[in-house]
Amino acid sequence: MTETSESLGRRASMADVAARAGVSGQTVSRVVNGSPRVDPATRARVEAALAALGYRPHAAARALRTGRSQTIGVIVSTLASVGNSRMLEAVARAAADRDYALTVVTLGANGREALAGAFDRLRGQGVDGALVLNEASALAREAEPPRGLHLVVVDSPADDRFAVVESDHEGGARTAVEHLLALGHETVWHLAGPEASYAAAARERGWRAALEGAGVLAPPVVRGDWSSASALVVGGSIADRPDVSAVFAANDQMALGMLRALAEAGRPVPGSGAGGVSVVGFDDVPDAAQYAPSLTTVRQDFDVLGHRAVAALAEGIESGVAPAGVSTVPTELIVRASTAPR
Repeated sequence: MTETSESLGRRASMADVAARAGVSGQTVSRVVNGSPRVDPATRARVEAALAALGYRPHAAARALRTGRSQTIGVIVSTLASVGNSRMLEAVARAAADRDYALTVVTLGANGREALAGAFDRLRGQGVDGALVLNEASALAREAEPPRGLHLVVVDSPADDRFAVVESDHEGGARTAVEHLLALGHETVWHLAGPEASYAAAARERGWRAALEGAGVLAPPVVRGDWSSASALVVGGSIADRPDVSAVFAANDQMALGMLRALAEAGRPVPGSGAGGVSVVGFDDVPDAAQYAPSLTTVRQDFDVLGHRAVAALAEGIESGVAPAGVSTVPTELIVRASTAPR
């Protein structure tokens, strides 16, 4: 019978691999650790034995050998928003591809004190580095990251203390507003995200830049908290205005609340006659195409964001050089049924 971890009744060891491949334990160790001091034929035989037995390096032993836990921390304010949960999902996939485990800490509403506690908790668990996601990035900029903890922040201005990965929030918002203006709308109202959010501020800048570039006066900003419920409440002040014909919402969840507020006010979306309103969101959540009507929105590539963030952190961990610089991921306007000529 061919031996596997299951047939052995336990986790396969280096000794099992060495016996199967007919080599020494030291040779197996060299192959597992990527040493060049193994001839190709022997390496192929050992790799075949590793695969046949389903051998996986023991994490604790590897940590003792390399001084690394092969674990990265993720700090996030909340997982209630779709953007945060999709970002975490992308990070988890990218980390698994590099054979890193994740430890996730959510901050809740306790702010800076919670961030300091999160750093302490992650250091206590021996993580090799940490990612700070989205809204928590503002707290990271205000805090002093622990010395020796490699750090990558998603959505933040450039900072020489850590690397930054971000979407082109400003450019995406500008493209969305220019799309609405090109359809003949005289101006575009903005349902903005929280003031403390870097992404929300960047999207608001893009909205203003597009209007300014067209010589259009920006209407007053109406602000929500990323949730569809908040947009339903504050969106009424937009829906009740007969002069409104176009709205750019800072994320798709708020666009959904805006669609309902308009429906309750008897305003068709998009509508080609009097009272019709066009709506654009941001993120391109999986359900955006199923909204009624399907939502025109700006797509963020969360998979690329997650890959770049994890790659920057892993390269810093493995090289011993602190991650640095800013990586910006392009966005894309996805045109659907919620926008039409005025």
